[in-house]
Amino acid sequence: MEKLSSAAVVPQLLRNIIIAVVVFADESLLQFSGNSKLLEKLRLFLVACFLFFLRSLPSVVPFANPTTTRGFKFTAEKKLEISDCASESGIGRAIWQLLSTMNEIPVNSRKYEVVRSLAERLIDENHGENSTALFDLNRRVLNASFRRTLSRLEAAVERNRKDTGEPVRRGLNRVVRAAVRAVGDGFAGWGGEEAADQSAETAEKLAAELLWLAEKMAEYGFVDEAVEKWASASNMAWLALWSEPRLQCSMVQISALLFKEAKDIGKRGEEEEEEGEKWREIKKKMLTSWIPLLCRASNGAEKPVLRSGERAELEKVLEQMISELKEEEQEDVLSLWLHHYTSCASSDWPDLNGSYVRWCDSSRQLLRLHCDPKNKA
Repeated sequence: MEKLSSAAVVPQLLRNIIIAVVVFADESLLQFSGNSKLLEKLRLFLVACFLFFLRSLPSVVPFANPTTTRGFKFTAEKKLEISDCASESGIGRAIWQLLSTMNEIPVNSRKYEVVRSLAERLIDENHGENSTALFDLNRRVLNASFRRTLSRLEAAVERNRKDTGEPVRRGLNRVVRAAVRAVGDGFAGWGGEEAADQSAETAEKLAAELLWLAEKMAEYGFVDEAVEKWASASNMAWLALWSEPRLQCSMVQISALLFKEAKDIGKRGEEEEEEGEKWREIKKKMLTSWIPLLCRASNGAEKPVLRSGERAELEKVLEQMISELKEEEQEDVLSLWLHHYTSCASSDWPDLNGSYVRWCDSSRQLLRLHCDPKNKA
């Protein structure tokens, strides 16, 4: 295995060096070809030849074959995560394989809906059996899939953020798009597998799948872990502030769903003091993580993120959750809300003025209670 790893480093290093040299060379050639159509076509032809060379390199050097590497890694990852959820059951492994495959397949593939529909069918049939064992199997598999998809989504959003900030990668992306347009569908055909891999990893697709998983977990009555994981995803919430509007749309929809579920979970947790304290802390983390996105998210590409009725309902949920926090915790949440609410000129939602006024009134009363001489007497 060590020999295999060391042998794979050389071609990968060669690829990286060639890519860097060609990108910088292309930037220089682009300046000279700007006024000449002939030079522009020659430049695109050379880029196409270069990309074809990169595509052919793994087949020339067997140890550098990315398909083999991906297959080995994917198999190991599957076995690791299956052992955490349903390795003892064939139906559990089947559902996990379908959900994992759904992550991998590009959304524009005709097989995507087939895989997703089959996974949904098996999960629904498990639920319809009214079996405690099958209910627990669904819970473990969907929780594991939610964790996996959330982790991949955060990685994809982070990768997108880095890509948009690196001029070299932006230049290479521009070169690739121009080359694809220049050589037409034939070029896209031999590069289809690589394009499919990139499409399967898009943050937009993963966010839509995460929303679907959260809806299923809420429908079946075991959304608690999804709420907890979403509340802890503070880095994801920060990255979401600078994401594309359509990606923000999906994240707002996930947040709206899980905020509502968190409200109900909190009520169930009040029976035990320790459990109630745990969920109050989760609520606070969820509010401080995701309120900035609610304030700043745009209306999306074509339509508002939430309908007016849904927005009004979510405002009530937020107000209730804030009211259950301690005095100083309310101040932290409402100060954060006021900052982002007033900093975003394009949005006037969520309107938490009522919560802010009630907190100010409560704070005023506490001050009078502790400092007024009449009360001391």
